Amino acid sequence: MKIAIGCDHAAFQLKEKLKTHLSSKGYEIKDFGCHSEERADYPDFAHPVANAVENKEFNFGLLLCGSGNGINMTANKHKGIRSALCWNSEIAQLSRQHNDANILTLPARYISEEEAIKCLDIFVSTSFEGGRHTDRVKKISEGC
Repeated sequence: MKIAIGCDHAAFQLKEKLKTHLSSKGYEIKDFGCHSEERADYPDFAHPVANAVENKEFNFGLLLCGSGNGINMTANKHKGIRSALCWNSEIAQLSRQHNDANILTLPARYISEEEAIKCLDIFVSTSFEGGRHTDRVKKISEGC
């Protein structure tokens, strides 16, 4: 499984820990930045991750910023992206089961490393349920 990752400066430390976790589980990852705690603008990293996921170069994306809001809003500007801002594992699971989310966004300043790992693990291991949710998910992109 291939995962594209991006963050801003506020989430750099957590991103590095999650990269280590993913690598230890054998996932192939590509880090689109940022690469330090020096000030960085989240759209500069959200767009490349969203493009890579939208173009099916990666199975999933992982985005992080301080609150998760800005980077999540940016990713969701892409037609084929369903980025879910999650702060606990139940929401992460439902985002996959019911919304077929293809990017997990985490709020680095408002989530523990332990909870972030739980969200990530459940997100990548949960399948879309389809069924009654399929038509709803199709409607997400209709207005684009």
